[in-house]
Amino acid sequence: MTDRKRALIIGGGVAGLEGALALNALSEGRVSVAIVEPRSEFVARQYSIAEAFHASETRHASMARLASLAGADLVPAGVTAIDPDEHVASTGEGPLPFDLLLVAAGTSTKEAVPHALTFTGPAAEHDLTRLLDSAVQGETTRIVFAVPGGATWLLPLYELALLTSANLADRGTRAEIVLVTPEEHPLGLFGLEARRALSELLDVRGIEVHTGVTPVTFEGGTLHVVPEATLPADAVVALPRLEGTRIEGLRYDSAGFLPTDVHGHVDGPARIYAAGDMTSYPIKHGGLAAQQADAAAESMAADAGASIVPTPFRPVLRGRLMTGIFDRYLVGEPGGTRSLVGTESLWWPSSKVAGRFLGPFLARHIGLQAETPTWAASHGLPVETELHEGAAAVPGPVA
Repeated sequence: MTDRKRALIIGGGVAGLEGALALNALSEGRVSVAIVEPRSEFVARQYSIAEAFHASETRHASMARLASLAGADLVPAGVTAIDPDEHVASTGEGPLPFDLLLVAAGTSTKEAVPHALTFTGPAAEHDLTRLLDSAVQGETTRIVFAVPGGATWLLPLYELALLTSANLADRGTRAEIVLVTPEEHPLGLFGLEARRALSELLDVRGIEVHTGVTPVTFEGGTLHVVPEATLPADAVVALPRLEGTRIEGLRYDSAGFLPTDVHGHVDGPARIYAAGDMTSYPIKHGGLAAQQADAAAESMAADAGASIVPTPFRPVLRGRLMTGIFDRYLVGEPGGTRSLVGTESLWWPSSKVAGRFLGPFLARHIGLQAETPTWAASHGLPVETELHEGAAAVPGPVA
């Protein structure tokens, strides 16, 4: 087909790769895909917390190889500007014309709680190891894990608290573990059943929880929070605040994120779409980024003339919560009451990267999947399975 549309994808992370895979699967050969990404490696950062506790490894893969396997060309460059009228993306390597554009450039991280240990992934592993050693030596007896205000993804903070508790117990040490969050209920966004299961788990582990408060700063052995209060702490571990990656020529909100409609379309006449953490959707999560990319890819395929009726983005949260003993698999609708909880996977492949196309793709090419059969696999449950009415829990141990 000689009149194929040129689809440009800015960013080679979860949303970018999912978008490339979805476009090639849905466009009926009407689209050629190029991924613009300056980094030479794809990093599955979802596993960086487990790596810090020597429970897993952060998986790396060649960006060029993954792009090729996904049916896309790779342009190793960064995009500095977009001209929506001329349909051109500017890079340090020269202009790139496009017919369709998917912006999936991700976010940058900023310190949210001054003087706390900000956990940003592998770069913070050494500091976290020193903190754990300090607790084992009895120098640190009270550690507070703090969820900041603003845009962030909550699950890693809970994993840090639970894995720290398990790690210290394995090493014959006890320390006070405290969790501070602006949420009304721990991980309440997953729904009622997930909320109950997590609250029970935190209670069993002896983790003290303060909800409805936002950490501000840590100084002099005191964590200051709002509403105005203080909490004693020997150390504070916080997640970073996320900020959108701005590209000249696009319209951002005041926080630096791109507003989109339910099909991922960015305001304006050009066929420009966006997906992932850099959009203004308030929950930042790899699985949701993949779902946004699917919605955008369907619309882009239809724009190219494929016989497809685009479906809107309908978020379903899927989170694998590492606890140090039995992982929890959580599925829920953001802000809804329906949820599923299990100690075996509720989707397949059972990795932390749950994408309709990307999950099976990464399982096949970089080994991101369970090593043993799971409840999901034995029941033939695909990654895109919808929730049913009501709440349910797959039987399993609590600890």
